[in-house]
Amino acid sequence: MLWRSLVAGLFTSLCCVAALAQSPPAAAPAHIRGTIEKLQGHTLVIKSRDGATAKVTLAPGFTVVAVVPKTLDDIKPGDFVASTSVHGPNGALDAIELHILPQNLRDKISGQFPWDLVPGSLMTNATVVEITAAPSSRILHVTYKGHNAAKGHNAAITVLPGIPIVGYVPGSPSLLKPGAAVFLIARKAPDGSLTTARVTAEKNGVKPPM
Repeated sequence: MLWRSLVAGLFTSLCCVAALAQSPPAAAPAHIRGTIEKLQGHTLVIKSRDGATAKVTLAPGFTVVAVVPKTLDDIKPGDFVASTSVHGPNGALDAIELHILPQNLRDKISGQFPWDLVPGSLMTNATVVEITAAPSSRILHVTYKGHNAAKGHNAAITVLPGIPIVGYVPGSPSLLKPGAAVFLIARKAPDGSLTTARVTAEKNGVKPPM
């Protein structure tokens, strides 16, 4: 389905960022999180979360995806999920957001790598093995590929009540309106200009938590 390919492209881009971080390119992709100020032709003007203004050119044929709210009850063993987490006081991984991903991404983007939502955060793209109860929380036991694709890794991620949990649906350019929250990964040219082929946009008040 079309939306599956859109989400695949988005999360493939996420994994590319991780690989590029190990050997910095001349122009690394940029993560942009913020609120749309305006759309001028094919240029999206965004007020980023750090207060700066970013102007991003939308590539020909660009796509838009949106997020919809989900709950932990929507996740079951065998599902493929992406979680952004931080190390808690006891060293365990505490999720700060969860994304339910299409199954066909499992062999393409499984892994764990640094993420920049908050300092010290990690992105884990993994298959759910088991969900267990804990005091005031639940724990996702997941498995994912390591640098050696033949070797798997396990992780236990604590999910506290109230964190954002989302799935993905097709969007449209009509979502790119002033005040809408967006997340995108942009290609940065040597001259500093930014271009993207995909935008994850707010829909019906549900904002991309990435």
